[in-house]
Amino acid sequence: MIGELLKQKNFTVATAESCTGGLLASTLTDVDGSSAYVKGGIVSYTNAIKISVLHVNAETLQKFGAVSSETAREMASNVRKIFLSTIGISTTGVAGKSVEGKSVGTVFVAVDAENFSAVKEFHFDGTRTEIKAQTVDAALKLLTEHLT
Repeated sequence: MIGELLKQKNFTVATAESCTGGLLASTLTDVDGSSAYVKGGIVSYTNAIKISVLHVNAETLQKFGAVSSETAREMASNVRKIFLSTIGISTTGVAGKSVEGKSVGTVFVAVDAENFSAVKEFHFDGTRTEIKAQTVDAALKLLTEHLT
C-alpha cells in the first residue's frame, strides 16, 4: 500500500536508521518495484556517523542525545536532502540496554517532507528484535498517515 501511494503521488523516500539497523529500508524494499520510490538509506548507529554522514548537528546530540525528537527530526530532514528524495524517514531509539538515561523501548520516529514534518515518541516492550519490528511498523504507519 505504501509503495502504491508513493508511486501515485510520484514521491520518493530515503531512510536514516539507528535502532532499526536497516530493517526499515529492508522492509520498504521487500516489494517488487520498490526502486521506483526508495532512493536509499543510511544506518547511522553511532553519533560519529550521525554527524559526519547524516550531518546531524553535534550540538543537538550533546544537548538532547541521540535518542530524542530533535535528533530524529534532523536525521529525517537531512537524509531527504542527501538523497534528493521527497520524503525522509528516521528511527532512533533504545532496542537493547538503556542509553543516555533512556529506557529500553524508547523510540523516536520522524517523517520529513518539504511542507510537512512530524516526530512521534514511542515506548515499546519486548526483545531487541521485537522492538525493532515495532519501530518499523510505527514508522510505516507514520509514513502512511502522511501520504493519506
